Amino acid sequence: MDLGNFSISLAVKDIAASKAFYEDLGFTAFGGDPDQGWLIMTSPSCIIGLFQGMFERNTMTFNPGWDTKGQTLDSFTDVREIQKRLRDRGVTLTSEVDETTSGPGSLSVIDPDGNPILIDQHV
Repeated sequence: MDLGNFSISLAVKDIAASKAFYEDLGFTAFGGDPDQGWLIMTSPSCIIGLFQGMFERNTMTFNPGWDTKGQTLDSFTDVREIQKRLRDRGVTLTSEVDETTSGPGSLSVIDPDGNPILIDQHV
């Protein structure tokens, strides 16, 4: 099952300080709005999201429909299909996408060690 592009969503206390820190590590901002408390940053090999006041914990994030540069893919597994496959395998969902809709949607699960995973489709 293809969950889409992987990134880590970091729960930050000060988005400006975090942005400056990750810029020092070579990341550049390419999406989001710091005034709204979120920013997406990229390096040559990975993507991170900075989220102030949105997540309690750092969260593994998968984005169906996006490549590593946040560009829409021609073909991908829709989040509703991913949800169906997870349910069929007995995975407990902590939030669900409305299966009567199409386009953007998200679901979440918690791994056996308590780590949150967000599957967040933007297309």
